Formats: sequence, structure tokens, C-alpha cells
Amino acid sequence: VDLARAVPGTTIVLDHVGGPLGIGAYAGRTTETRAFARSQWPALAACPNVVVKVGGIGMTIYGDTWPERDVPPTSDEVVAVWGDDLRAVIDAFGPDRCMFESNFPVDKQGIGYVVLWNAFKKVAAGYSPAERAALLAGTARRAYRLGGN
Repeated sequence: VDLARAVPGTTIVLDHVGGPLGIGAYAGRTTETRAFARSQWPALAACPNVVVKVGGIGMTIYGDTWPERDVPPTSDEVVAVWGDDLRAVIDAFGPDRCMFESNFPVDKQGIGYVVLWNAFKKVAAGYSPAERAALLAGTARRAYRLGGN
């Protein structure tokens, strides 16, 4: 927050919804670490120069045990585990300041590519068409100054 306030003309990208860790000293504390991350989003969202990459959720550093399973998770299972957090960060920052991201190949540790994007589409289903367009492409175009439609 201090950095974002110190450089208001610089776009800052908060990667992987802020990275609520679930390993090491944070193992088994998923509820606590995610609650802490959520508690920080309003102050950071008050800084208009911050945008959020909503993803990275297949990485094992978050403490999910999907790689240990015999069968990979479905998109519905991913939404059940991550949906509330993803919607919370989108609601805190607004769809115009959030962008879905795959983080592949690292996300492959726990989630298949198609499953991940299907989960994102399910999370985005409750938003308007314009908001979904921002989440899926528009915010990234603006934040990274990309051309095209």
C-alpha cells in the first residue's frame, strides 16, 4: 500500500491474488492466510494504480492437495475451493482492475489448463458481459498497453 501510494503514476500488478501461502509456517492455515489477504485488499484497492492478476491457483505453494490425488480436480471443485476468494478480490478491486491469468506451466502442478479456464468462466458468470470482457482480456490490454480488440 505504501509503495502504491508513493508512485501513483506507476501501474502495479498484484500477482496471484496476493499469494496467500499454504506451505512452510503457513501449512494448514489456509483459512487464516486467505482471510488475511482479504483483509488487505480494501486498502490496496483504494490505490487506483493497482491491478490484480487473478490466478496462480494451481501452484502447490497455496497448500492445495490436488497433485496428491489420483484424479485431477474438476472446474467445479476448483470453484468450490477458490471461487469465494476470487470473487472477493474482483469485488474489492472491480472487474476493470482484475484480469484472469493462467500462470502455466507452474499451475500445471495442480490444475489442468482447460479446467482452470473453465473455473474462471464459472466464477465470471455472475458478472455482466462488459465485466467479463474486462476480466478475460480488457484489463490486461490496458495494464500492459497491448493493442488489438
